[in-house]
Amino acid sequence: MTAMSFVSKAVSGTAIGVAAASAWSRFVVDHDLPLGDPVPADEVRSLPGPLGRVALYAAGMDLDPEPVLLVHSVNAAASAYEMRPLFMHYRGERPTYAVDLPGYGHSSRAQVEHTPESMAAAVVGALDEIGPAHVVALSLGSEFAARAAIDYPDRVRSLTMISPTGLSSRSSTAEAQWLESYFSVPIVGRVSFDLLATRTSIRWFLAKSFAGEPDAGLVEYAYLTAHQPAAEYAPAAFLSGRLFTSNALNHLYAEVPCPIQVLYDTDPHTDFARLPELVGGAPDASAVRIPGTRGLPHFEQLDAVTAALEAFWDS
Repeated sequence: MTAMSFVSKAVSGTAIGVAAASAWSRFVVDHDLPLGDPVPADEVRSLPGPLGRVALYAAGMDLDPEPVLLVHSVNAAASAYEMRPLFMHYRGERPTYAVDLPGYGHSSRAQVEHTPESMAAAVVGALDEIGPAHVVALSLGSEFAARAAIDYPDRVRSLTMISPTGLSSRSSTAEAQWLESYFSVPIVGRVSFDLLATRTSIRWFLAKSFAGEPDAGLVEYAYLTAHQPAAEYAPAAFLSGRLFTSNALNHLYAEVPCPIQVLYDTDPHTDFARLPELVGGAPDASAVRIPGTRGLPHFEQLDAVTAALEAFWDS
């Protein structure tokens, strides 16, 4: 085979593959699957935000203890379902709220500019609605919650960060902004996201964050929420690195005026090498290790997580 014929066959094969993937995405993949609520709320509120509607789930609003606001992480298929075990635990004990961040769940999804500021604005909007609250945030959601606490210190009573980003010995902010442009290309972006968001792919990625088997409900809801109109745009901002804050320890966490608690163990996506800097540098910062977990301790060690939360709030 000559070099020219080899190249010709390779190009033809690539073109056929792209055409097949496009046809699969367009005619086989459903991009508007029925999507239930991520948590068993008594009430679902729709709040205005800079990027459109923000969904806020509420339960136990008439109970006496101080409210808690749950903030999920950001990834290819995120939603408030990531905080479901905590929502279900506290919904009968205290006013409990969970938010879908812009571009996820039942919040507005569109080809808009997702930034750390716009994500934090959704947290602030939820706090405006419910009043001062204890905030519990997961992974990258911790950076948005910290930003909200810095900008509006009267609205955050305490901040608990579960497996937070920004404490790693390695940088998490390497930017690949071309990815946002790539996912914005008609057809190409959606096809690529569909390949990323198959059930097999989602289960594989989530399995990394569980010591045991990944939660089946989380896997299924992640698949459903990734198969909605315009579902690819917020994940593209995440993949580009745009949503991370450079040196979050110094620029965010060290500036938070309220008490901070970190719940952690091991995590496949980050490490917590700089956690001693946070705990040692702030008088109101503490940490509790939840052994035997890999990023989502509230799914696998709920009792240990809630015990740490309640001791922290009582203190």
